[in-house]
Amino acid sequence: RDWSSDVCSSDLEGARIKDIGPISQFAGYSGERFDMAGATLLPGLIDCHVHLAMSGDGKAVSAKGNNHAALTLQALSNAQATLKGGITALRDCGGIDHVEFAVRDACNSGQFLGPHIKVSGKVICMTGGTKWQIGRVADGPDEVVKAVREQIYAGCDCVKLMATGAVLHAGTDLEDAQYTPEELSAGVQEAARFRKPTAAHAIGTQGILNAARAGVTSIEHGMLMTDETVRVMLERQIYLVPTLAAIAQVLLYPDQVPPASLAKAQRVAERHKQSVNAYYQAGGRIAMGADTGTLCNPHGKNALELQHMVSAGMKPIDALISATSNASDLLRLSDRGSLRAGHVADMLMVSGNPLEDIQCAAQKENHLFVFKDGVRVTGVN
Repeated sequence: RDWSSDVCSSDLEGARIKDIGPISQFAGYSGERFDMAGATLLPGLIDCHVHLAMSGDGKAVSAKGNNHAALTLQALSNAQATLKGGITALRDCGGIDHVEFAVRDACNSGQFLGPHIKVSGKVICMTGGTKWQIGRVADGPDEVVKAVREQIYAGCDCVKLMATGAVLHAGTDLEDAQYTPEELSAGVQEAARFRKPTAAHAIGTQGILNAARAGVTSIEHGMLMTDETVRVMLERQIYLVPTLAAIAQVLLYPDQVPPASLAKAQRVAERHKQSVNAYYQAGGRIAMGADTGTLCNPHGKNALELQHMVSAGMKPIDALISATSNASDLLRLSDRGSLRAGHVADMLMVSGNPLEDIQCAAQKENHLFVFKDGVRVTGVN
């Protein structure tokens, strides 16, 4: 939450911030300088819900039968587009055949320039459930435990469980609670045993309750929340990752969306905003996630989620917190998400003041430069 303007300055030391303070503190500094008049310096934004192996065209269903190398390169390209859009760290919240693991390792090691990446591996779902085509199908508590162990063995950073139907998955109803409470509890407990957080795709009310009572770390989407779901999530300090952009983008391009999915999106859009606002007003913890890679929701425009959060009733400062310090807390990135001495030098400079107009940060056109690990990714020379 420590953001600077033209009255402040910072000194980088490699990939980390050496110091930050009033410009007078840096008298005699002879290194590179930037004129920040009329601009705001933010921590790099963090997106807690992306799908790197998908590109928003709805075509990627499975890597099987396709070229895994090509799919990996596509995921890398998507990651780099995301970085150029001001997102310096992200969580892949459901990949394809673990190709995104290689992208994570290449970016995090510095082999390729990209955001800092965490991955959940294959989503875990019931037979015929949401994303079964690319997920790990598991029925019953014992099989769910085995599926969790497989993701951990593959090297996941968190575990994704599919608790309900989905807007963009044909043949599923939003209100359906696909996994039983016992299955969800088994998955959460097994993940926790190996110190892995859990994320639950949960849209319908009963599925949200089942996942929250199981103790998941975050609820993804949370479209059909009620007073009871808010209460249970608050009691357990569960994060909500709203992904408002996913529905908003579908409604912008109705001619590209299957009729059944479009009907679901239209039905739930306003309720989704109301649910987010209810949790926000209740003091719930919220972390930004744009769900990029889903239909009509391309990578690189992730920051648009900020404007959707403000449209749903969040103050600009709280939307920015959701994309910085809150997101770093959810993803367990203790040295990212704020501008502090010793923290990683992930930074985004924007024109104007996003606390007054969130578009300054949400619209890529207003980004002046992006720094990742102290390296300038975009911006003027």
